[in-house]
Amino acid sequence: MVEPAKIAAQPLRYQLEEQVGFKLRLANQRHLEIFNRRMPDITPTQFAVLAKLLDEGHLSQNHLGRLVGMDAATTKGVVDRLRKKGLVQSTASETDMRRLEISLTEEGRSFTADAIHTALEISAETVSNLTPREVERLLTLLDKL
Repeated sequence: MVEPAKIAAQPLRYQLEEQVGFKLRLANQRHLEIFNRRMPDITPTQFAVLAKLLDEGHLSQNHLGRLVGMDAATTKGVVDRLRKKGLVQSTASETDMRRLEISLTEEGRSFTADAIHTALEISAETVSNLTPREVERLLTLLDKL
């Protein structure tokens, strides 16, 4: 490990193209371009909500947001847009009237089941330049971040 004082004494060299954040952003842009081309009717965030609801059945709005990595305000906006599209429904919790339970509508279940196949193809296209072993290593390394 290099001491901070030694780092400060060295001439600054910052090559943007070699930074992890820059490379992650480019990889994400590639994935989003593929996603938007293949699934133009919903956003990746909306798809994440639908996929998680397909797995779980119904969830409180707050728990749903935590499971897909969104804050409460973002989750509310995503759920509202999906409700307007007729893909999700919300009901008051039977145990806590302050809590909303979110679930897929019949249309939402059908849409999501079809979208899952497309999402798998999107993932495959995103990593198409990698070998299966490289994909496995990439996913493992991303989990470590």
